[in-house]
Amino acid sequence: MIDKLKELIAEAEAFSAQTKEEVETFRIKYLGKKGLLNDYFAEFKNVANEQKREFGQTINQLKKTAEEKVQALRDELESKEEVKGIYGDLSRPGEPIEIGARHPISIVKNQIIDIFSRIGFNVSEGPEIEDDWHNFTALNLPEYHPARDMQDTFFIQTDPDILLRTHTSSVQVRYMENNQPPIRTISPGRVYRNEAISARSHCFFHQVEGLYIDKDVSFADLKQTLQYFTTEMFGKSEIRLRPSYFPFTEPSAEVDVYWGLKTETDYRITKGTGWLEIMGCGMVDPNVLENCGIDSKEYSGFAFGMGIDRIAMLLHQIGDIRLLSENDVRFLEQFKSAL
Repeated sequence: MIDKLKELIAEAEAFSAQTKEEVETFRIKYLGKKGLLNDYFAEFKNVANEQKREFGQTINQLKKTAEEKVQALRDELESKEEVKGIYGDLSRPGEPIEIGARHPISIVKNQIIDIFSRIGFNVSEGPEIEDDWHNFTALNLPEYHPARDMQDTFFIQTDPDILLRTHTSSVQVRYMENNQPPIRTISPGRVYRNEAISARSHCFFHQVEGLYIDKDVSFADLKQTLQYFTTEMFGKSEIRLRPSYFPFTEPSAEVDVYWGLKTETDYRITKGTGWLEIMGCGMVDPNVLENCGIDSKEYSGFAFGMGIDRIAMLLHQIGDIRLLSENDVRFLEQFKSAL
């Protein structure tokens, strides 16, 4: 009988199961009320006295082996179920990954960069916290110049010479100070002005400004560059340049593109004229070149600047500029299919 118990111990040690039902059947067979162990315990009284000690030890070993096997199999199956609950059936095809969305500002900025990169413009960047020289003085806007009032500025209270840049022209100044002509660069970035926040204006927004400096650069070169840009960006080739004033360019102009009057929206955004203002531009003032260490007698150039936010609102028919900075997921999800 002891040999039979030893066979059962070996059988219990070798047992394996794939389901909880198989484990339960094993438990009932060995440890249940009508199981094998109860039968052998009942036979204990019939065992010869000289064998009782060995017989009892063998029964206890069988009981311990069966209990440990049941617990081990249960732990193993529960662990598998937990992994399956987290990861699902690992043999199934993977779930599609949720597609992210680029911000409309990034979409438009990348389009502008791509267009100008095709004609040799690189990208330059600079600090958003700027000093008075790079933001104003070097751009032909000395202290107390009345044109400074055109840009309501956020000054740092502890140092009146430090401010949040009001345009990315400051990046152009830094670029000219560290690079010699020919220069062909665009400067995208965020700028700040102390303006009331409304559906059409904000205290911060985004600009792209362009600069081209070389020998014998003319206004005709500027117009041709802008003609190329508006055709690539808007699919509109008809532009006009209206005389304007900027302290750092002379002559200066506002650039309008003919948007058309095909829809009610066209009438609203163009105020019934069909023409839409998109940027300012002009020939770089010689004083600016000299301030940046470039010989204005040998070199000339042009500059232009446009608001990315306004263009994004136009292209994507966004009615409120505040939507661009509120991080509303419902708004951003609309641009999943955009580049």
